[in-house]
Amino acid sequence: MLLLLLACLGLLAAVLAAVLPFVRLLVRQRVSPLRRLSGPPCPSLLMGNLREMDNQENTNLLATWEEKYGPTYVYHGFLAGPRLITTDPTALAHVLAHAYDYPKPDFVRDSLASMGAGYHGILTAEGDTHRRQRRILSPAFSKPHLATLAPVFAEKATQLRDLWLAQVDAHPSPPRIDVLAPSARATLDVIGEAGFGYHFNALSSSADQLAAAFAVIFSASRKFRMFTILQAWFPILRHFRPNATAESQAHETMHRIGTALIDQKRAEILSESTTESTRRPRDLLSLLIRSNLCTSLKSQEAGLSTLEVRSQISTFITAGHETSASALTWSLYALATSPQVQAKLRDALRSLSEIEGCEYLDWVVRESLRLHAPVTSTMRVCRKPGGDLVPLEVPVRGSRVGETVPAVRVQEGDILTIPIQAVNRSVRLWGPDAGVFRPAPGRPSDPGAAERDIDVLEWERDAWEGE
Repeated sequence: MLLLLLACLGLLAAVLAAVLPFVRLLVRQRVSPLRRLSGPPCPSLLMGNLREMDNQENTNLLATWEEKYGPTYVYHGFLAGPRLITTDPTALAHVLAHAYDYPKPDFVRDSLASMGAGYHGILTAEGDTHRRQRRILSPAFSKPHLATLAPVFAEKATQLRDLWLAQVDAHPSPPRIDVLAPSARATLDVIGEAGFGYHFNALSSSADQLAAAFAVIFSASRKFRMFTILQAWFPILRHFRPNATAESQAHETMHRIGTALIDQKRAEILSESTTESTRRPRDLLSLLIRSNLCTSLKSQEAGLSTLEVRSQISTFITAGHETSASALTWSLYALATSPQVQAKLRDALRSLSEIEGCEYLDWVVRESLRLHAPVTSTMRVCRKPGGDLVPLEVPVRGSRVGETVPAVRVQEGDILTIPIQAVNRSVRLWGPDAGVFRPAPGRPSDPGAAERDIDVLEWERDAWEGE
């Protein structure tokens, strides 16, 4: 009898543990001050506007909503919960400047972790852990260190060029070539060699266990399913997802190879002579391990644990592989559809002895990232105790007739969407030709936009990673 009672109590505790977060979510959404703001109607009490937003980068949906509701409005997420979305530069600056009050929501971190980044990498770490990791990782992205990686970039770029030329030569007339797939293989090779001294050999079509593991993870992450949304809010459902065995094996492969790479690099560094140890390490992993050894010997600050270093391997492959390939593909598309820009860039490059001094190339890259952001949006959640008041450049309509409000009240737990691509294509911010590929210094043709001094590279990085 006692065992039966204990079993019932255990079952009740499990049910309450699953139900209470759900009830708290419903209550929080019901009392959120965001419900007072205008926005598109909610087509589904379960999915809100999520289905129509799934393909919003191809439908111009957010531009349509902004034109109707202004730069700051509310759409509806899971269970019709109100979510703030804004292209207002003052609001975005406030949120990104207080990144530790506005971390990524748990379901976003869970999604990134399941894609291979884990919970201990720079993309998913928060607070003091994120500060420490960013401080340790910063030297790897300094200009002098990046310059040492140029030979890797040049080698893979040459291989990619030769691959495309071979495809062209194999046809009597100019063929149509899919550049995304080869670009993805090239960027995987680059991040493997430049990041960890690992040779995927993806461009040469050689089979590789780690590349195959990431292919499984990426394939699962691309699919939009209602079950995926439910898994984000009810973690117990993650045990029942399709292809769970294949994903588990892929993660095991990533763990095994990542650990072996760390052990190998650490052994190489510890066995170096004094002369060898003064050389600048070329790959990111060597730099991290060397930095860890120096940190542990010279200061009280904790370095990166083996788990954290292994998470960085997965993180940089996850964040730097397909996004880089997408950015490269869209850049080539922009140049292919802008022959004058293409000719001007070619002339600029031919007039220089080294690529680093090509200012026009910098403009082309920035303009391509503005118009074709590899990551189209990201999210933040308010974690400031007592909530926050988000200032606005453009006031929103209040609940009373004729009333305008210069700031938006958000409560702790409210979700904010940062629509990167919508910001980058906003006519209000960039001028009437915001949708035109026009590389130039001071890109905004609207004087007000120019005064804002929007740096595409900086703001996209902060929006995606978090300060």
